[in-house]
Amino acid sequence: MIKGIISNKPTRLFIILAGFFITNALIAEVIGVKIFSLEDTLGVSRARIPLFGGEFSFHLTAGVLLWPVVFVMTDIINEYYGPKGVRFLSFLAIGLIAFSFIIYNAAIALKPSEFFSIGNGIDQPDNAFHGIFGQGLWIIIGSIVAFLIGQVLDVFVFHRIKKVTGEKQIWLRATGSTIISQLIDSFVVLFIAFYVGKRIQTGQGDAWSMQQVMITGTGNYIYKFVIALIMTPVIYIIHGFIERYLGREKAAEMKKAAMGEEEN
Repeated sequence: MIKGIISNKPTRLFIILAGFFITNALIAEVIGVKIFSLEDTLGVSRARIPLFGGEFSFHLTAGVLLWPVVFVMTDIINEYYGPKGVRFLSFLAIGLIAFSFIIYNAAIALKPSEFFSIGNGIDQPDNAFHGIFGQGLWIIIGSIVAFLIGQVLDVFVFHRIKKVTGEKQIWLRATGSTIISQLIDSFVVLFIAFYVGKRIQTGQGDAWSMQQVMITGTGNYIYKFVIALIMTPVIYIIHGFIERYLGREKAAEMKKAAMGEEEN
């Protein structure tokens, strides 16, 4: 029975795409707590452009390294498995993200042994462990809400564009839906996690100003916008691989069913 399921090409492809989708979403959530300077990382001068009454430069959340990949995967899954496939994986990913944070906090609550060390001369390794995995409740809420809104919007825009263009212009529906959905995602997560949440939940660091939210959100979105454009050839490569793997007839059948699902 299991062998029969795994040997089914559409099922096996869905498992592979789902695994990659969920893994990237989980990793992005964990590393997203870190804010980094893109200019300093690249070793170039900061932009220092006047924006929103402050000075703009690229202060990004580390999660931006993977979220564009997640949304590209969303479009691939959407193409062959339709909105139901995307919704199923989105809710599954949200459930697993919430579960992971429950486990992180359970691990934080464990009293550390004297044998526990992280290295690099850190005197209080348990504080370092808490700092990485002990993300505040509002960061979790902000991430989940932004992810859900982004996914719903991505699916909607993807199929609206596909209704107009048909099977042509894969780049337009894939890149277009990602660019639009990421615009909302980039600001929602920061607003909930760092502006609203830190004003409600004390002891989680200083709350951000709206200026910080807008500047950081703008930097995150510009980065995601550029990466989405750069990854356009990757979308065609993945599509080509899937077409060869499934066979053109089966691939066309799945895409037709996915499109019909949206219309129903």
